Amino acid sequence: MGVDRDTLAAAQRRMLAVWGQHVAAEFERHDVDETMTTMTPDTHNMNLAVLTGGVGADGVRAFYREYFLPSLPPDNEIVLVSRTIGVDRIVDEIVHKFTHSKEMPWILPGIRPTGRRVELPVVAVVEFKGGKIHSEHIYWDQASLLVQVGLLKPEGLPVVAAGESARHLVNPKLPLNDLIRRAGRRR
Repeated sequence: MGVDRDTLAAAQRRMLAVWGQHVAAEFERHDVDETMTTMTPDTHNMNLAVLTGGVGADGVRAFYREYFLPSLPPDNEIVLVSRTIGVDRIVDEIVHKFTHSKEMPWILPGIRPTGRRVELPVVAVVEFKGGKIHSEHIYWDQASLLVQVGLLKPEGLPVVAAGESARHLVNPKLPLNDLIRRAGRRR
């Protein structure tokens, strides 16, 4: 998904460049030091579905080094669906695709690899201060993730089946309200 850089203010272009460097350092180069150069000394990273992350540069560095970067599966893929760029923050809506081939304590703490394929909608809210990343608040549907790795059965629960939410996110023309119809039939 391209952003028309000509319509962005200079500060927004700088935020976008820093965010691009940060994401590439994490997901392409797996480089903790480079990742940290994009962040403020009082930064924080929170993965709210499971409350993992770090506070302060030392805490975030330790989180990336010990839990996040070493656990990214080799087929890890990030698909950008939409991006909103404000005055001091970027909000990315993505689909995170991977095979659960490694232990991933940052997203599935205590769960051994299941070998299952995951396609998970994720929202990242990234705040900037002084031209660097001050915070990352990352959101996803943990129930959908648990269904996809085979730890939660969706039958009888208001939870969608494996990958359904990601497919609907990238193709909004797919039909909705199936859970409502199924719940009505169970009454």
